[in-house]
Amino acid sequence: MDRGTERGNPPHGAAAAGRIPLAVVVVDRQGLVSHWSRGARRLFGTARDEAVGRPVVDLLPVSGALPEDDETAPYGAYAAYDGLGPDLESSLDGRLFYPAAGRARLTAADSDRIDVLWWAYPLVGPGAERLLVLAADAGALRPDDTDASDASGAGAAVERIAPGFALHTDFPGAEDLAGRLPEILPSMSVGESARIVSQVLELGYPVLEFSQNDRVPVTPDWGVPRRTERMERRQRAAAAALSGEPLPQDAEDEVEDLEYAAVRERLEFLNEVSGRIGTSLDLSRTIVEVSRAVVPRFTDVAGTYLREQVVAGEGFSDGVPDTTTMWHRVALEHTDEPGRWDDVVPVGEAMPFPAHTPFFQCMTTGEPVLVPRISEQMGHMIAAQFEKRDIRPLITGRSMLVVPLKARNVVLGFMILLRHPERVEFNDMDRVTGAELAARAGLVLDNARMYTYQESVAETLQDSMLPHIAPRMSGCDIATRYLPGTLLGRVGGDWFDSVKLPGSRTALVVGDVMGHGLNSAAMMGQLRTAVQTMAALDLPPSQLLRNLDDLAQRLGEHYLATCLYAIYDPIASELEIANAGHIPPVLVRAENGHSDLLELPTGAPIGVGGVPFESVRVRVAPGDRLVMCTDGLVEVRGEDIGVGLATLCESAAHPAASMDDACDTIIRALNTRGGRKDDVALLMARLNGIGPEDVAEWRIGHDPREAGRARAAVREQLHAWGLGSVADTAELLVSELVTNAVRHSHSRPIDLRLVRGDTLLCEVDDDDHTLPTLLSAGRLDEFGRGMRVVSTLAREWGTSRTGSGKTVWFELTLPRR
Repeated sequence: MDRGTERGNPPHGAAAAGRIPLAVVVVDRQGLVSHWSRGARRLFGTARDEAVGRPVVDLLPVSGALPEDDETAPYGAYAAYDGLGPDLESSLDGRLFYPAAGRARLTAADSDRIDVLWWAYPLVGPGAERLLVLAADAGALRPDDTDASDASGAGAAVERIAPGFALHTDFPGAEDLAGRLPEILPSMSVGESARIVSQVLELGYPVLEFSQNDRVPVTPDWGVPRRTERMERRQRAAAAALSGEPLPQDAEDEVEDLEYAAVRERLEFLNEVSGRIGTSLDLSRTIVEVSRAVVPRFTDVAGTYLREQVVAGEGFSDGVPDTTTMWHRVALEHTDEPGRWDDVVPVGEAMPFPAHTPFFQCMTTGEPVLVPRISEQMGHMIAAQFEKRDIRPLITGRSMLVVPLKARNVVLGFMILLRHPERVEFNDMDRVTGAELAARAGLVLDNARMYTYQESVAETLQDSMLPHIAPRMSGCDIATRYLPGTLLGRVGGDWFDSVKLPGSRTALVVGDVMGHGLNSAAMMGQLRTAVQTMAALDLPPSQLLRNLDDLAQRLGEHYLATCLYAIYDPIASELEIANAGHIPPVLVRAENGHSDLLELPTGAPIGVGGVPFESVRVRVAPGDRLVMCTDGLVEVRGEDIGVGLATLCESAAHPAASMDDACDTIIRALNTRGGRKDDVALLMARLNGIGPEDVAEWRIGHDPREAGRARAAVREQLHAWGLGSVADTAELLVSELVTNAVRHSHSRPIDLRLVRGDTLLCEVDDDDHTLPTLLSAGRLDEFGRGMRVVSTLAREWGTSRTGSGKTVWFELTLPRR
């Protein structure tokens, strides 16, 4: 093209080449022109200096409809385009908040009226600019009577506009423009930028360049035919339709062409939407994707409602919804000014819908409901559901389409689509498009819902199998953490546990069933239950792991598991630990803050069979911390496990205000590394110990009179500890236990011990292996009431076998200090 091309007279072949002169105007928030391109000067006849700073409505006045007999209007009067969209004035004066386009008749300076095609794009951002207006001379697209080829005619040029364009405006210098274009259009390469810059400088004014990879946000039907004869055929078809006569053959072809073009555009839209939704199985993200996919191209407001059970990730019956069904508003997208809808219809609100509403009709029939325009009466009916909030100004006069979100013939929710009053209302074709859109979105939502539901079931199963450990045990404080694996392994076989043992001791356990999934979790549950059962038998750690390995062999499952089992004796200040193929624990010394991996015989994993296990005794001091975890915390693919173990030792030694803070420090240090796929179990125990001043022991003979001596000793000790308030109850219970021991023991003396901690613990040891049980004693029975008295008065009680006999114990709640 030539630099000297005048307004309205593009060079021959410009339209055929796919380029037309383009005016670019930017309007600020006060409605004043802030940018006026050279193309705008040529098209409208106003210089840049005269245009910048003036109201845009003064520079682009709309003249009104073209007269039907105007020779410059070969396509007929503008009345033919009524209903195609908003007018230019609505965009210029700020009444529209969505991209729009159309055709207008403008009065330009020193010129006749100009027939233009226009686009208006609202600008959102921190700058002062509010609106981008593009305009092109429709005369440049007027059919060339000397060229009958559709491919080179004006209609072909218009059709090439529809797929999309890239906008390139005129900036002062080539280097500046070449540097800024990739920022404006990130998909543009450096070479492409240089080509565009040279093209703009050569032509001397902005150009509209077509691209098959980008889409115009607004692709209106301007009503421009391929040839003038097409319009004549349409007019004949319209006249025939009004008179009831059959359509001429050429008019029928024309209608078929239009229908084909419309269907093609709808299919392109649906394909585009399908590609934008369902990028993940996260329900919340999918909801947002579905809502944003239709605004603003198909609708101006999109509100998404889902069943309460869908939002909660729960299952529900397949029955038809009714007036009691609760619907959650989960998303709301719109092109109105920010905040206009937030207070009236906030996201997260739940409500039922009455039977007389179009929403109820949609969700019970499963079919779209079209309301061409919401009348005052319907607006009042809908607004009645919103207490103390008047929604009528937001909806009255708008076109509404309600589409069901369903999958497998089950309605999961629905979408309320609204168009601005100035925009063309929804029609039957939109109803079909909306139904197809909702069907695709419903399937994606159902997939996300089912995944969320299964994930919830898996997490519930995992949580049910993990114990709820008390933060304080006798002589130690405990903190735990569990982290599920990745999306492919949220259910795993890692576990931790703590078990109360006789003698104020505590068993600490961490295990890991190899593999992921429900089978591993089920195996983990069986092993954890077995450990709890065998721990209550007070087995040494090595013997417990031996029995656990035998059990795994009998279960017949082809699973292996690692396990670390430790018994902490707070009175003896000692740990006894055995390992079955697990990573070693870390012991943090309170004296100097040093942390080390304990050297233990590794042992073989549970399930290998026929492998011996060894126990190791480790002396500890009050305040030392024991850290036990599974390999998912320290092991990362592609990295030596020694790096993770070193980080574990370092982070475990870091000072912390509490046990929970100490666990969080370890998690932060190790879990931020990339590549973790496995679940994680972490147990930390602060070994506080029980000092000699909190322990009292007596040895009792087999004389029945020893029960009285035991009562007196207990009373004296409790008063010395300042626990006289529980002395009477403790005396009575000690008397029952000692009496039973004297009656049933054989030769070894009886041991009585009191331990003062968070509770008062009393233990009686003898050499009889028969465990006492609760009996139903009659009024005249001489025996059978002792253990029932203990069960009634004690906070907790229990029995366990020992290597030489049994231990019977009870606990009493102490008054708060």
